[in-house]
Amino acid sequence: METSIRYGGDSRALKFHAKENLPIDSNTNLQVHGELDTKNGAPTSLGVGLQYDRKEKLRYSVRGKKSFPVTPNGLLRFNIKGRCDVDKEFKERKSRGAAEFTWGILNFQKDQDIRLKVGYEVFDKVPYLQVRENNWTLNVDVNGRWNVRYDL
Repeated sequence: METSIRYGGDSRALKFHAKENLPIDSNTNLQVHGELDTKNGAPTSLGVGLQYDRKEKLRYSVRGKKSFPVTPNGLLRFNIKGRCDVDKEFKERKSRGAAEFTWGILNFQKDQDIRLKVGYEVFDKVPYLQVRENNWTLNVDVNGRWNVRYDL
């Protein structure tokens, strides 16, 4: 199980997040995840193919991602990913899609790996950047949104 502590400029609350990917076959996983907001002590989201969000209630969610190596060693990759969330009545749909390059730098310094990600969110037309150093991750976009994550 992957667990992390997250803090973002939009919520101003520390959140605990956990997820587990359960393999269905060689190309498909079922992801189970949840997030707890420490500000109010309530879950902000729970999901198993269905997504419960305290703001938007129940939604169905489908995600996909494909990664292509750009260099022979695979440290530079081109990724495409998408997501579609639909409300329980199948009336309101939210789609997201992105294209991004990731560059993994192993042993940037002794025992320190770095991953740089530069991407473009297609539907919102927003460029973004991610810098990951071992367990720390910083995400920023050109609209001034940001968040920090620490993987436990």
